[in-house]
Amino acid sequence: MNRVAVYAIGGNALSSPTGDEDGKSEKVLASVMSDVVDLLEAGWSVVLTHGNGPQVGHLMQLDENVSQTMDSWVAATQGMIGHSLSLNLDSILNKRRRPERTACVITRVEVDPSDNGFKLPTKPVGPILSDQVVMSADWDIAETKLGPRRVVASPLPMNVLDLEVIRKLVELKAVVICGGGGGIPVVRRDNYFTGVPAVIDKDRLSSLLAIKLEADALIISTAIDCVKTGFGTKNEKSHRILTIDQCEEFTSKGEFPKGSMAPKIGSLVEAALHNPNLKSILCQPGDALKALKGEEGTTIVVK
Repeated sequence: MNRVAVYAIGGNALSSPTGDEDGKSEKVLASVMSDVVDLLEAGWSVVLTHGNGPQVGHLMQLDENVSQTMDSWVAATQGMIGHSLSLNLDSILNKRRRPERTACVITRVEVDPSDNGFKLPTKPVGPILSDQVVMSADWDIAETKLGPRRVVASPLPMNVLDLEVIRKLVELKAVVICGGGGGIPVVRRDNYFTGVPAVIDKDRLSSLLAIKLEADALIISTAIDCVKTGFGTKNEKSHRILTIDQCEEFTSKGEFPKGSMAPKIGSLVEAALHNPNLKSILCQPGDALKALKGEEGTTIVVK
């Protein structure tokens, strides 16, 4: 069986739901597609995950009457974004005469109803709320820089309900697009599952997938070329290799912002801890194959 890479697509590769006037995301997505083809031609199987924050927010803004639950909108965006990625990638694979085809999996992810995230929701979702909605909605609401917004939990992923389907598709040599937006959050109620309003971090879910699939690599693509400390200062330093101890030290010193880099580093560390032989990598789109060779990006190692 081919080596398996779980590749997390950064949000900068996905077009804004209200338009991409400067075309930057198209260029980034082209680099992501190039990464995928490069990996396939190097003998890897690829599982793609992606975010969906702006897309879910846009749908929630359009849904003025709240006709759908939040988990339904997450499912909808998985289909929408997966469809777009699939068409794009299948076209490239055809042109390159590659035998692989894509498969999109609407992915449900179990979370713990007693997760601390549910006790104090902090993740803003959806549009800025009117005074009327603030007064009438039965939601957790917080004041943000832009105004009042609904906030939901951001629990850790426990279990991927569709894991065996994803595994089988990988065995069939499909490029699997799954785990959109971190997955559809569900909790177990007696003998059934039900959706909950929450946002699972996409990189945390990607790490869990890599662990459960016993993947050979976890690649988190992002807008920067490698992990940096002292970012934006005269002491800025790029790191080609970081040990887990160094990651923990830099995290404790506040080097990695909680809303952006910290979850990525934490996800890469988690995957490396579970499987020291797994290549745990952060890089920019277009650099995946070079990063696997240690020539670009940052590799997280146990020691």
